[in-house]
Amino acid sequence: MTVDIRPGFADPVRGAQATFRAVLTAMSRPGTLLAAGAGLIPPAPLDPATAAVLLTLIDAETAVWVDPAFDAARPWIAFHCGANFARAPAEADFVVCRRWIDPADLRMGDHETPQNGATMILQVAVLGAGPSWRLSGPGIAAEQRLDAGKLPPDFAARWAANHARFPCGIDLILCAGATIAAVPRSVAVTG
Repeated sequence: MTVDIRPGFADPVRGAQATFRAVLTAMSRPGTLLAAGAGLIPPAPLDPATAAVLLTLIDAETAVWVDPAFDAARPWIAFHCGANFARAPAEADFVVCRRWIDPADLRMGDHETPQNGATMILQVAVLGAGPSWRLSGPGIAAEQRLDAGKLPPDFAARWAANHARFPCGIDLILCAGATIAAVPRSVAVTG
């Protein structure tokens, strides 16, 4: 069996720094589309943005659950990130998926340690097109629209249940192609 271990960032320090800035900006300005992963050629089915976020946030001290849809990329994730793979989504700090997973099935943190809530890294078909969601809350002056394909039709209701748990709950990083956007748990979503 041949394992496809393609290169990670051409310049690991600058690549990780640029992606980390993009993730921080996405979290502080929810719904804003930002570039991440340009030039990366990860193994299928990972998009460059998803790969860049993994290279930046995942290491041996973070537990990551990888959707079986990404099984072909597991050796690449293990090699480049030193990943500590969780057996189930509920055991993970980061959940990497191509389908929506109910936040209630993930780590939510508790009132003493809300920072222990998981981050879902969801690879979607497209950002900037598709169903439009209205975001409001911290980091948004008036209103921000997020257009994202492959979110469930009742995403607003599902997110409302997560948002109601604040300061507990999960955070969401959306990846498509070489673009990311984020929806932190502090933000409300309506249709």
